[in-house]
Amino acid sequence: MEKTLILLKPDCVQQKIVGKVIARFEEAGFTIRANKMIQLTDDVLREHYAHIAEFPFYPSVEEFMKETPVVALVLEADGIIDTMREMLGVTDCLEADAGTIRADWGSKEDGKNKMCNIAHASDSAEAAEVEIKRFFSEDEVFSY
Repeated sequence: MEKTLILLKPDCVQQKIVGKVIARFEEAGFTIRANKMIQLTDDVLREHYAHIAEFPFYPSVEEFMKETPVVALVLEADGIIDTMREMLGVTDCLEADAGTIRADWGSKEDGKNKMCNIAHASDSAEAAEVEIKRFFSEDEVFSY
């Protein structure tokens, strides 16, 4: 079994589609192992987005990610990382395949279509392990 971190971004929260997105995850057979709503801080965002923190567009990412709390989840299933990335679609909502989460609900507005894309998902098992620890303590991730 493989775990992944999902962050349902402020645009997901603002559109009031958190339940719809989570329902898609459950319908796909994913098991929720952890779930909470959190307000992201500058420090956590800089750590999470360290790979882009030096780019000129980073301040707008940080500002967007603090607009509302986000919903953080740990989901588990066989091969979930690849399956999740297929379900979400590519980062750019304008290029996401029809029927993916990002194509259905992500921003179609030029300039926002890569940031306001509903969810962050871990891109590898190694990244998932680090990201899960960043957002959840061991006693917040359940096995049952």
